[in-house]
Amino acid sequence: MSITKEVKASDATAQKMFSEGTLVEVSSDDDGFEGAWFAATIVKAVGKDKFLVQYQSLRTDDDSGFLREEFDTLHIRPCPPETLVVDRFSLFEEVDALYNDGWWVGVISKVLGGSKYLVYFRDTDEEIEFKHSDLRPHQDWIDGKWIMASQALMKCFTCDCLRNQERIPCVPGEIALHLKDSASCSSGSQLMIF
Repeated sequence: MSITKEVKASDATAQKMFSEGTLVEVSSDDDGFEGAWFAATIVKAVGKDKFLVQYQSLRTDDDSGFLREEFDTLHIRPCPPETLVVDRFSLFEEVDALYNDGWWVGVISKVLGGSKYLVYFRDTDEEIEFKHSDLRPHQDWIDGKWIMASQALMKCFTCDCLRNQERIPCVPGEIALHLKDSASCSSGSQLMIF
C-alpha cells in the first residue's frame, strides 16, 4: 500500500495554487485509472474547490483537441519538483513510470543493462520494462509538501543489508513482504514494504 495523503486545500489556497494556466497533475477514480497522475493545465475555476483542466496528452475521442474535465481539489496536485537520478534506480525503489500518458506508481523489480528496468505494478500485478528516462522517483504530496517516497515509507522491520535503517513505527494497513534467499542480501533475505 502506498502511503499517500491528499489534503483538501482551503478555498483561498486552492484558488491561488490552482490559478488559470497553472501546470498540475490530476488523478481519476475511474476504473483502470486509479492511482495514475496525468499532466494537465488549469483552464478555470468552476465552483467551490472545483476546476476545469485540460490534459496535456489525453485527447478527445474524435481527436479534435486535448480532453477537458472538471476535478475537485482532492484530485489535483501541483507538478512534483524535478528530481534527477543521475546514476540509476535501486532494486525495490518506488518509482513513477510514464505509461499510457500518465504516471503510475510501481516498484523496481529488476535492474537491467542499458539503463533499463523491470517495474512491478501492484494494482495490476504486471511487470513492464522501462527506460531510465521514463521513470522518476516517487514523491507524495502530503500536507502541502512534496515528500520523497523513501522518507514517507514507514519500515516495520530492518535487514542489515537495507540502505535506509531508520526505525519508524508502522502505519496501520501496511504490508511487509519478506523475500527469502535473495542473492543481493548478505543475510539471505530482503524486505519489501507496500
